[in-house]
Amino acid sequence: MPTAVNSIRHRLVYLFIALLLLMLSDPLTRADDPTPSSAAPLIYPQARRGDQVDDYHGVKIADPYRWLEDVDSAETRAWVTAENRLTFGFLEKIPQREAIRKRLTALQNYTRYGVPMQHAGRYFFIKNDGLQNQSVLYWASSLTAEPQVLLDPNTLSANGTIALARFNVSFDGKLLDYGLSSAGSDWQTLHVRDVASGKDLPDDLRWIKFSATAWTPDNKGFFYSRYDEPNEATKLLDTNYYQKLFYHRIGTPQSDDRLIYQRQDQKEWEFYGIASEDGRYLIIDVEHGTGPQNAVFYKRLDQPDAKVIELLPNFDAEYRFLGNDGSVFYFRTDLNAPLGRIIAIDVDHPEKTNWRQLIPESSDAIDFAALIGNSFLISYLHDAHAVMKVFDLAGHPQGTVELPGLGSVSAFEGLRTDRETFFGFTSFTTPQIIYRYTLDDGKLSLFRRPQADFNPDDYETRQVFYTSRDGTHVPMFISAKKGLELNGGNPTLLYGYGGFNISLTPVFSVADILWMEMGGVCAQPNLRGGGEYGRVWHEAGIKLKKQNVFDDFIAAAQWLIDQKYTSTPKLAISGRSNGGLLVGACLTQRPDLFGAALPGVGVMDMLRFHKFTIGWGWVSDYGSADNAEEFAALWAYSPLHNIKPGTYYPPTLITTADHDDRVVPGHSFKFAAALQAAQAGPAPILIRIETEAGHGAGKPTAKIIDEQSDEFAFLIDVLKMKSPPTH
Repeated sequence: MPTAVNSIRHRLVYLFIALLLLMLSDPLTRADDPTPSSAAPLIYPQARRGDQVDDYHGVKIADPYRWLEDVDSAETRAWVTAENRLTFGFLEKIPQREAIRKRLTALQNYTRYGVPMQHAGRYFFIKNDGLQNQSVLYWASSLTAEPQVLLDPNTLSANGTIALARFNVSFDGKLLDYGLSSAGSDWQTLHVRDVASGKDLPDDLRWIKFSATAWTPDNKGFFYSRYDEPNEATKLLDTNYYQKLFYHRIGTPQSDDRLIYQRQDQKEWEFYGIASEDGRYLIIDVEHGTGPQNAVFYKRLDQPDAKVIELLPNFDAEYRFLGNDGSVFYFRTDLNAPLGRIIAIDVDHPEKTNWRQLIPESSDAIDFAALIGNSFLISYLHDAHAVMKVFDLAGHPQGTVELPGLGSVSAFEGLRTDRETFFGFTSFTTPQIIYRYTLDDGKLSLFRRPQADFNPDDYETRQVFYTSRDGTHVPMFISAKKGLELNGGNPTLLYGYGGFNISLTPVFSVADILWMEMGGVCAQPNLRGGGEYGRVWHEAGIKLKKQNVFDDFIAAAQWLIDQKYTSTPKLAISGRSNGGLLVGACLTQRPDLFGAALPGVGVMDMLRFHKFTIGWGWVSDYGSADNAEEFAALWAYSPLHNIKPGTYYPPTLITTADHDDRVVPGHSFKFAAALQAAQAGPAPILIRIETEAGHGAGKPTAKIIDEQSDEFAFLIDVLKMKSPPTH
């Protein structure tokens, strides 16, 4: 799931989204249900059925596995142990499992870089030598100087479960603030390090979650957001309300931090501070859940006791601050422009009649924009792949940056004084390449190009368009080995997300490469609910229209079958988080269509998701069971509540983690128990429960390889695929 702030996600280290798969037969009489060669009929752990019944607007709904929400109870722990014993016993009997692990390890073992940021002539970037559990933060005094290790998270824990969750650098490049998370939790502890010495200062800030930092130009401190100290025993489950914005002065204890802004009348509001480069303003980005619509307030920093001014208070559109010239603020917005535009607002004369449009809406959606030097750099999405354009301060086009192919561009950062910026480019068969772009001459130069252990020329990606249930045309990327024969027998992995205005663009994955090496097809449709075509596309897949997302996904599966890319016995679906919900909903709506399913860390109980941690923030996309009309829509597709006893469900491997405090593991626990109890056929229904891991961000490389190996071993068995190649 996204955090409650999509606007600054390029500043936070988290990530992201996974894979999906599909198949076909009658759910009650199917004769082609694959019985895995690796196991006899399974005996599932007994899960007690409780008598919990809830009343939703006069409708009585049973929740017999409510007790599994208590992840720390002795009964739940015993169930988890028994389920893992069953799952790993099944996986250990698959002879190709170790070969898959070895090949994934070899593919993963290549040097990869993050996008550098430059502050006062110092360069900061992330690098992973290949198999390091956590990437290492480096700095260099120039582009040609030898990089030095600034922070190596691998030294902080023996098993790599302490991760660098985020970092930011002071304007003068001398101080680094960085957040650490443990075992995949969203909770972070913030520290400050002197760059030159590599030593930490005494500063130690706690109870931070979903926060950016914003250094003041005087380099004396930064703004950050935090919650009140939670109950230690229940901090992985309790809802997160009443975030507050603070200023921390370097060298002082957190107890002395100055409270900048809070709203006791708005428990769900979250605040993200942005300090203007001229030191005059604090811009407060106000978020309400995960919807893109936000509010913008500001406060003068050069005037003692200045009040917070509500500049854009109505949550009527998305407004993303890009920079300022004095009192003139520049924003990217979708107000009256569903695909996005750039505007200027003079905060001394903020009436809408005084607003100026600099860059009008185009035929493509703006993915992100930045103001660097005196140029607007904008990445557009043209049918879900990147197009990068440059404009001057007046909004006049200055050209297009030629990209090396159909792919994605990662966010670039920089200041008004900068004359260069860096960005990453990736595609389905291209590990992220780092480019340097100089603003004075508009030249693009290669900075870093990784080399992984495969030949990209062996593969190709094409984009197709298919028709969904209501006639909507939906794009889909299909990647496979060149010369693929359309014979209906290709193992196909269908991956989707479809939510929270998040766009699925071409990105590189070593798992996808291995899948294609084994003769598989990777398919990625751009479902409604995402941001590929702007605000209208997103809103066509939320709340009462959420079923459109599932219809789009099911139509993608049917198109792949009809075009003879694959067939039901060879089609698998996979997705994580909101994508896990997608898999769960499609699995329960069309169990006949898919040959296997991999729902990961999914939102499976759509009637109770808002009662845990940050789940209330997803109401903007899902709606809430507290609303009668939205309850009816949620109940109609909630994966947990649409499992039907006596149904032949396809082979399913559910994955979750015991420290997931975003989509709490109770979702997957209850779904697994209910699906196992309902299964009428011989296909396995298994759940793999990772320990000392969370929603996915910061997961050690070793754990990622282990999980992907187990998922592919499961698929190679139940889809009856050929073994991975030997190298």
